[in-house]
Amino acid sequence: MSEPLVSLLVPVYNVERYLRECLDSACAQTLHDIEIICINDGSTDSSPDIIRSYMECDERVRMIDKANSGYGASMNKGLDAARGRYIGILESDDFFEPDALEVLVNAAEKFDAQVVKANFWFYWSSPDRKDELFELVTEQMANRPVNPMEEPDIFYAKPSIWSALYRRDFLEENKIRFLETPGASFQDSAFNFKVWASADRVTFVRDAVLHYRQDNESSSVNSPSKVYCICDEHAEMDRFLEGHPEKRSLWAVKEKMKLDNYLWNYERLASPLNDEFLQRMHKEFNDDLESGRVDFDVFEPWKKEDFKIICESPELFKAGRASRGCSNSASKVLCYLRQGGPRLLMKALARKKKTR
Repeated sequence: MSEPLVSLLVPVYNVERYLRECLDSACAQTLHDIEIICINDGSTDSSPDIIRSYMECDERVRMIDKANSGYGASMNKGLDAARGRYIGILESDDFFEPDALEVLVNAAEKFDAQVVKANFWFYWSSPDRKDELFELVTEQMANRPVNPMEEPDIFYAKPSIWSALYRRDFLEENKIRFLETPGASFQDSAFNFKVWASADRVTFVRDAVLHYRQDNESSSVNSPSKVYCICDEHAEMDRFLEGHPEKRSLWAVKEKMKLDNYLWNYERLASPLNDEFLQRMHKEFNDDLESGRVDFDVFEPWKKEDFKIICESPELFKAGRASRGCSNSASKVLCYLRQGGPRLLMKALARKKKTR
C-alpha cells in the first residue's frame, strides 16, 4: 500500500503482557485500508518478536526498531513514516473497538474535519474485567463542526490523544510534533494543546472507541521519577504560544490548564516529592502572574482561590489540602497546628477574614 487511508501508530516499550490484545484489535478493524506502524523503543522483553509474528501474518503491520529514546522520539518517528491521509494512535496496552477507525474516519469525512475526537472507556482487566465510560464528548458537542478557539472547553478535557484521528497534512502544515525529552512522560499534553490551538475544523462523536487500561503497573502515572515532566510540557506550550502571537487569547486558557495539570501531579505524588513540586508551582505561578499571562475571569472561583494561595503561601495551601478530610472546625484547627503551628493557623484565619 502506498497511501493507506489511516496510519495507525503503536508506540511499544516492554509491553509483552498486553501487546497481542492491542494488535489483535488493530488488525481486526472493520476499516481495512490502514497501515499499522509499531515503533519499538528498545524493548528488552519479547515485544519485538510479537510484532514480527504479526508482520508475518498481516502485510499491513510494520515495525520501526530503534534504540530507547523515549515516547516523544518514538511518536515523531512514526509521524515521519506515516503515509496515510489520517493519523491514529493506539497505545500498546490499550485496545480498540472493532469499528473504531471506521467511526472516526466517517465523522472526519462528513465534516471535512482536521481532527475527530471520541469517547472511551477506562478499562481494568483484574481482578475482574471492567469498563467505565469516560464521557468526554457530550451530546451538545457532537456531530457538528467546532472551532476550539471559539469553544475552548476541549482544552480542559483529558488529553486522550488515542481516541482521536488527525489529518496528516494538518499536523505537517502546523508543524505539530511531540516533545522529545528522554525518559519523560505526559508527552501527549503539549501535542494535544498544539492540536486544539491550530485546528479550526474539529468534530466530536459520542461513540466510545477505545479501552484505556488502568491496571498497567508500569504506566508512567505510577512513576515518581516523572515529577517535573509536566513542567517540560507546559514550557513547550509556552514556546508554541510565543511563536504564535495571533493566538495570545490562549494564554489565559493555557494557564487554567496549567493549574489543573499541576494540581493533578501534586496530588499523585507522595511526600517529600509533592513538597518539592509545590515549591515549583509557587515559583512558576508567580512568574506567570508577573508576565500578565493569568486571567482569573476564566477560572472557577475555587480554582482562582487555589492559584492565589499557592502564589502567596505554599505551606498554607498544603495545610488547607490536608484539612479537607476534617469533619469539623476543631479538627481543622488541629490540622493547621500540626502542619505549621500557631503562626500558620493565624495566617489561615487572617486570610479567611480577608476573603469574606
